[in-house]
Amino acid sequence: MSQKINSCISFYKEQVNKSDIQKTYMFLLKYLMQVKASFEKSLSKKYSCGYVSPGYMDYSYFSFANEYLKGKRLRFGIVLNHSEMRFELWLMGQNKEIQNSYWNLLKASTWNQDCTTKPQYAELEIVLVDNPNFENIDTLTADIINRAIEEANRVIVYLKKLDC
Repeated sequence: MSQKINSCISFYKEQVNKSDIQKTYMFLLKYLMQVKASFEKSLSKKYSCGYVSPGYMDYSYFSFANEYLKGKRLRFGIVLNHSEMRFELWLMGQNKEIQNSYWNLLKASTWNQDCTTKPQYAELEIVLVDNPNFENIDTLTADIINRAIEEANRVIVYLKKLDC
């Protein structure tokens, strides 16, 4: 195992030193912070936001919730999926018990119709923007926020109909 991890670390070091991975990763994290700032600026009366979590070069996100979601021990996350390079909206439970409970409620929903197993970190995942165009940041930011709020409202209405 040691030789294998040492080989991986050597490859990692080589990639970090010869490419723009660090610059690109920092750009993406700073951009996600800008999305969060824009979200808070326009929706702070309706939602509170958590910190930006940089993740492990797999997913970076910030969470947001309103009083209804907090009462259910749920929150949404606007997620940058690094491997797919897209923005997603996740509904996440506070602990395993909440996660399993809401997965059971939501696994038959339209959002999860193609899921055969529970997603690793969420009870549902919705693609907000696939193949984002970072050349027009203002439009991209507006698209992410508008779609996130639209989808979050749909999910909340659905949950309230279930009387959860």
